[in-house]
Amino acid sequence: MSEYRLYCVGESGNCYKVALMLELCQLPWKPVFVDYFGGETRGEAFRDSLNELGEVPMLEAEGLQLTQSGAILTWLAERTGKFGGRNEAERIEVLRWILFDNHKFTSYYATLRWLVGIEKKADPAVVQFLRGRAVGAFKIVDKHLSTRKFLLGDEPTIADFSLVGYHYFDEETSIDRNEFPNLLAWTQRIRALPGWKHPYELMPKGRAEH
Repeated sequence: MSEYRLYCVGESGNCYKVALMLELCQLPWKPVFVDYFGGETRGEAFRDSLNELGEVPMLEAEGLQLTQSGAILTWLAERTGKFGGRNEAERIEVLRWILFDNHKFTSYYATLRWLVGIEKKADPAVVQFLRGRAVGAFKIVDKHLSTRKFLLGDEPTIADFSLVGYHYFDEETSIDRNEFPNLLAWTQRIRALPGWKHPYELMPKGRAEH
């Protein structure tokens, strides 16, 4: 099997979702640093040769250039036969949670973390809006996890890896995750999986102040 190349930056939880999957599946891969903070993804060279959407992650695998973390996770699950759900019903459930993640869970929380914890110059009204949306999504997941170990039950899937992508960073977000005990315990269960590593163990950082 040829080596997979993940174009990424360590601060990106979306990149981490894919890096974590690659690591847990014990696939041969290496990170390729993208200078996101220096504007590389917004340049014509990146968009013309790597990803026209101007985003990371981008995975080079078996002659393909794969983008969008949810699509990459799905491809890897199908390719490896791991973490994708045991039957059609579970695969649809995995997709349901990944879509929820992209629309309501990671989307608001990641943007909040960027504005509050990285840029540190957000409009208070915008922060309040994003925090309200993120907390609402957290409540949904926290309640769901009150009766199961992982999103689909006793075993993790790519749905879990998708939702957990931004939950091991320590930048300020204005949300106390201790208020969501089931969600917090879930992140610890994922942390305990054989082969788990922190984002900055898997990918190079983009900012020197970390």
